[in-house]
Amino acid sequence: MSRDYTDEKNVLILLSLLKQYRIKTVIASPGTTNATFVRSVQVDPYFTVYSAVDERSAAYMACGLSAESGEVVVLSCTGATASRNYLPGLTEAYYRKLPILAITSTRDKSRYGHLEDQVIDRTILPKDVAKFSVHLPNIKDADDEWECRIQICAAILELSRNGGGPVHINLTTSYNRSYSTKALPSVSSIARHNVLDDFPSIPKVRIGIFIGSHRQFSCMENKIIDDFCESNNAVVFCDHTSGYKGKYGVRYLLPLMQIEVNYAELMPELLIHIGEISGFYHPFMHNPKEVWRVSEDGEIRDTFKRLRHVFEMHENHFFKKYTTGKKIKTTYFDAWQVIVEDLESRLPEIPFSNLWVAKTLSCQIPKGSNLHFGILNSLSSWNYFKVCNSVNCNSNVGGYGIDGCVSSLLGASLVDPQKLYFGFVGDLAFFYDMNSIGNRHLPKNLRLLVVNNGKGIEFKIKNNPATQFGEEIDEFIAAAGHFGNKSKTLIKDYASNLGFKYLSASTKEEFIKHQSEFLDNELKGQPVLFEVFTSDEEEDLAQKKFKAIEKSFKGSTKRLAREFIGDGSVNKLNKIFKR
Repeated sequence: MSRDYTDEKNVLILLSLLKQYRIKTVIASPGTTNATFVRSVQVDPYFTVYSAVDERSAAYMACGLSAESGEVVVLSCTGATASRNYLPGLTEAYYRKLPILAITSTRDKSRYGHLEDQVIDRTILPKDVAKFSVHLPNIKDADDEWECRIQICAAILELSRNGGGPVHINLTTSYNRSYSTKALPSVSSIARHNVLDDFPSIPKVRIGIFIGSHRQFSCMENKIIDDFCESNNAVVFCDHTSGYKGKYGVRYLLPLMQIEVNYAELMPELLIHIGEISGFYHPFMHNPKEVWRVSEDGEIRDTFKRLRHVFEMHENHFFKKYTTGKKIKTTYFDAWQVIVEDLESRLPEIPFSNLWVAKTLSCQIPKGSNLHFGILNSLSSWNYFKVCNSVNCNSNVGGYGIDGCVSSLLGASLVDPQKLYFGFVGDLAFFYDMNSIGNRHLPKNLRLLVVNNGKGIEFKIKNNPATQFGEEIDEFIAAAGHFGNKSKTLIKDYASNLGFKYLSASTKEEFIKHQSEFLDNELKGQPVLFEVFTSDEEEDLAQKKFKAIEKSFKGSTKRLAREFIGDGSVNKLNKIFKR
């Protein structure tokens, strides 16, 4: 008998991960749709395979086998109504929390609902037959491979999570008749840990903590992260939505956006991922070798496609676990600071733009204020610059839409009448949500700045895919010309009639003239709306200049790091990132 596996890649990945998670017992029912899976486990001596013609009986056999052995049992069936016969046994498993992995084979989902023989829709299951259900597609590219790996790992981990129970995998087949694969692929598994588990050893490599959007950390929590950094020579990659105010934060946006320089040598090898969706629109340009996700929800969130460990616990517990109490040199953070501070020292003069406004105001925001940013251009512009640690920053990056940023600002401003709440939004975001400032609960402590360039400027800068269409973008993609087409009176009249103090600027000089009134932390009886008129040409030029700072520098990132450690050798340079 040939010992070659099927050539269907999703089956190969599934088998590889079953073996890595030490799952070896299979009960197979006859069929054509599941033949590639069954044949492949049949020829691999690692697996113990039993046969059961009746799927209802097979599922109950799995319950008995699992309950007696304490191990995971895999079920495999063909298409048509075969899977329906698993339901009684899986219901038993669900209420007894037995780890049964039901793999139901199927044709491609595109066939559902088209009156094809033996094709039934398994996308919705009864609530009490499986804790978790995933669908594995046929693999056509690297993204499909990644999806299969993540879905399989998530499904297998769920077998033992929170007491355990049955899980369902819907496995697509192409009825491939070729069985020429000699060995299973090398696929990285994912491990989940809770506070009672043994933790993996933390490697001695470049370690970064990536914080997505997060509630504000307390002083104690900031210190816990700082202590970890000092014990492990780590840095914190964060933006204005991250909530971190500790000592080891890196404003990494400016270096990573430089178009002339590859910063791969500064990228972390181990990335510890906490928080939710990041306010930094672009993920790391150089993916880390390995990612550890820390979150109380314990879910599989593979943002960087390198996930290896999930720690289902509070972040404080995780960081304390890996903090030795012994401080070491923070050379990795120092190396980043050399680069960031050098770039910041050479910031170019830029045109009147959203970016210029952020550069001008960031160091002047009154202490204790609260900032709200519209997503994309406004948020990314402010992310280049530091604000006072006492200033809290927010943005609607959860859904990442433009539709509620002013309302969120209004809601927040109702909490503390003695605090100033600033909002920075584009014109489309403002007009989308303009009804919010007509609310009769409008407070006096609200300060709203609207950058009015007459269109969705994001689509015309930053190498956006739409820029290839030139001026044609304006008509529909950037939605130019709406809302008075940069009318000088539309927002002015609307805001003034609602009780706002209205300010406007079309030049740097006009802006500087009015900025102190906008920033005034003495509450003078009315909210303030500051409308700033810019052009798409100057917005684009400002972004281009910020991305090309390194181009004008006589040297390189590597030279800067060499100068920092006082040695010109590459080996010494590499050692700066080691402990």
